[in-house]
Amino acid sequence: MLFLTKKIVQTGICTEPAPLPDDALRVEGERIQSKILALLGRALAIRQVDAGSCNGCELEINALNNPFYNLEGCGIKFVASPRHADLLLVTGPVARNMEIAVQRAYEATPAPKLVVAVGDCGCTGGIFGQSYASCGRVGNVIPVDVAVPGCPPPPLEILRGILTAVTPKDQASGLKG
Repeated sequence: MLFLTKKIVQTGICTEPAPLPDDALRVEGERIQSKILALLGRALAIRQVDAGSCNGCELEINALNNPFYNLEGCGIKFVASPRHADLLLVTGPVARNMEIAVQRAYEATPAPKLVVAVGDCGCTGGIFGQSYASCGRVGNVIPVDVAVPGCPPPPLEILRGILTAVTPKDQASGLKG
């Protein structure tokens, strides 16, 4: 125990400092919230479905809920049931055991429903592809509106994918400016 305490004192603090506040993100969040309210008239409700992923994408999606990204402050919230959702956020290659569950979640989502496939596995099947145990990409099981590639994609790319899905094609240029 004494050896460990001595080592801790000698080494000191090894972590990096916390990031500084970025007012540009705050302004961006307010702009995103106003656009979502203009498009939907209310908050965007998302149901996240893990169809067989390694949980790398879930960690990045979970990061969207932390105070740094403040997804709730942008007018986007996660819900527990697809019956309350506007958008399905699906991760992972669809395992054969999850095929029916993903289809049921899609059917339970009220129209107009949107689907965003997250990660390389959700977009293409990733390293798993199509096999006896995997249906492959999400698009093989349910229709996909937007695909967000990456292994795993960073939280900002996932947020861009969500915003791309809810923005009509003729208004997509309005999010950039």
